[in-house]
Amino acid sequence: MKPTNFFLLLFIALSSPAFSQNLTAEFDKLIQEQFKPDRPGAAVLVAKKGQIVYHKAFGMANLELGVSLKPDHVFRIGSITKQFTCAAIMQLAEQGKLSLQDDLTKFIPDYPTQGKKITVEQLLTHTSGIKSYTGMKEWDDEVRRKDFTVSALIDYFKNQPMDFEPGTKYQYSNSGYILLGFIIEKVSGQTYAEYMAEHFFKPLGMNNSYYGDVEPVIKNRAAGYSQADVAGTYTNARYLSMTQPYAAGSLLSTVEDLFIWTKALHGGKVVKPESLKKMTTPCILPDGTNTHYGYGLSMNNLLGSPTVEHSGGITGFLSDLIYLPNEDVCVAILTNCDCEAPRDLTPKLAALVIGKPFQPTAIKLEAS
Repeated sequence: MKPTNFFLLLFIALSSPAFSQNLTAEFDKLIQEQFKPDRPGAAVLVAKKGQIVYHKAFGMANLELGVSLKPDHVFRIGSITKQFTCAAIMQLAEQGKLSLQDDLTKFIPDYPTQGKKITVEQLLTHTSGIKSYTGMKEWDDEVRRKDFTVSALIDYFKNQPMDFEPGTKYQYSNSGYILLGFIIEKVSGQTYAEYMAEHFFKPLGMNNSYYGDVEPVIKNRAAGYSQADVAGTYTNARYLSMTQPYAAGSLLSTVEDLFIWTKALHGGKVVKPESLKKMTTPCILPDGTNTHYGYGLSMNNLLGSPTVEHSGGITGFLSDLIYLPNEDVCVAILTNCDCEAPRDLTPKLAALVIGKPFQPTAIKLEAS
C-alpha cells in the first residue's frame, strides 16, 4: 500500500464511528506487548477533549495474593508529585505570600548558601546548584529506611558542596523540591500533606489521591515490585520511608485522578493563566540552552505537537503523564514495578489519538 493511501485511510478511520473500536484494539495490542497478565502491570487512561476514551488495567496488583490490577488501583506516582508542589508555590505567590525571586534564606535563615543567592524559582527549575540527596553516595539502603522530619532531611543534604553556580546550569535536584515543600509548610501554616488534601484533592474531587504514608489502610493500593533477573523473577520492592521523597515524590494517585488534575490545571481551576504559563515555559540558561523544563513540568514535542509532561520513578513504581494542549489529549500510565518504564508507551498512545502514529523506519540493507 502506498504511504499516501495509508494516511488517507487512517484519516477516514479516525473520522468514523468505528474509530474508538479501532483505537481500543491498537491500544490493547501495544500495552499487552509490554505488560503481561501474570506479572506486575499498569493502569492506563487516555482522554481527548475532556472525555475518557480508554481506561484499562493490565497485569497483577499483588503477585502473592493473585489479585489482578484494576483501572482504579492506587499507585505511588513518584516525581509527578513535583507539579503539585509547584502549583502550591504558585498559589502562594498569587496570594502575595511569597515571590519566586525570594532568597531561600528568607525561609531558612541559616541555610548554608555558600555566599550565593538561591531563589525559589531556581528550586522550581532545577537550576539552584543544590546537590540532590538521592545522588549522594551516603544515601544507601540503610538510610532509606529511616524516618526523617522535614528539617532533619534538609540537614542531611544542606552541607553538601554546590554542584554549580546557581542559575548557570540545569541538574535535576530532588533536594530542591524538599526545600519547596518546607517553604509551602512555613508560608501556609499547614503540613505538605494537609495542603495537598485541602487545596487540591478535596476541591477537585481527587478522591483516590493521598500523601504516601505507609501505615494507613488505603483501598485498592497496589503492591510495588522490582525485577530480580531478566528471566522474570520479581521481588517485593525494598522499603523506603515515604518521609524522604516528601514534596519531591511522595504522592499516591490513580490514572483517573491524574486526568482530573491535568484537566483542572490546564483549565484554569488550579492556578491563574499567567501562573500556568510560567509553569509551562522552559527555563533558558544564560548561555542560551533550553532546559525543556519549567516548574515541575517538561515541555517537549511529539511529531510536531507540543507536549507538557513528567515521568516518575520511585521504589516499586514507575509512572508517566503527558498532555498535548493543542489537541487536548491526556495519557496517564501508572505501573507497579520499577522495571517496566512506560515512557516509550505514552507517546505512542498519544500519537495514535492525534492521528500521527509512529511509523517504523525502513532500513536499506546492502547485499553481501
